[in-house]
Amino acid sequence: MDIKKAEFTLSSPTVQMCPNDNKPEYAFIGRSNVGKSSLINMLCNRKGLAKTSATPGKTLLINHFIINNEWYIVDLPGYGFAKHSKTVVKKLDQMIRTYVLQRRQLVNLFVLIDIRHEPQKVDREFIDWLGESSIPFTIIFTKADKLTGGKAKANVDAYMNSLKDRWEELPPYYISSAEKKIGREEILNYIEQINNELKETSSQQE
Repeated sequence: MDIKKAEFTLSSPTVQMCPNDNKPEYAFIGRSNVGKSSLINMLCNRKGLAKTSATPGKTLLINHFIINNEWYIVDLPGYGFAKHSKTVVKKLDQMIRTYVLQRRQLVNLFVLIDIRHEPQKVDREFIDWLGESSIPFTIIFTKADKLTGGKAKANVDAYMNSLKDRWEELPPYYISSAEKKIGREEILNYIEQINNELKETSSQQE
């Protein structure tokens, strides 16, 4: 897929205030400091599109970016960031869950995992909740450039194997690096494939 145009559209404090159209949405979420903004910028080939910050937990709204005037990338607030007040954490959790469960335009949620770390409880709980809620999602392992190829693959294999205690069919996954543009083509082709399937289904229903 060739991204010719990527523009910021809207920051919304609630799901009800998100864009009111039927364009498919691909949302990105993960723990704070997982490299979400950097990944979005890498996919769109636009350095300052999604705002990166040295301070984790800065995304507090639902941010929409229109791609090729056809579909949206949605930057969701990170989860599991303890430095916010309990009130803010609860509000963000409610915002995320409402968007994921109620947003009918959401066709796939990309859950970002830092490839360098052992499986984290907060990620596992979120992934299991998505499965229980029948939400289509894909894992993206970030920061692959920080490890050797062998270590990166070993960490991914260990992570996916750890899911087998509850998952009969494992979710799809990709390995990425915003720094080295690893995974860009694969992830964009995956999105294009879903978009084509949606168009085909829509034309059959007309």
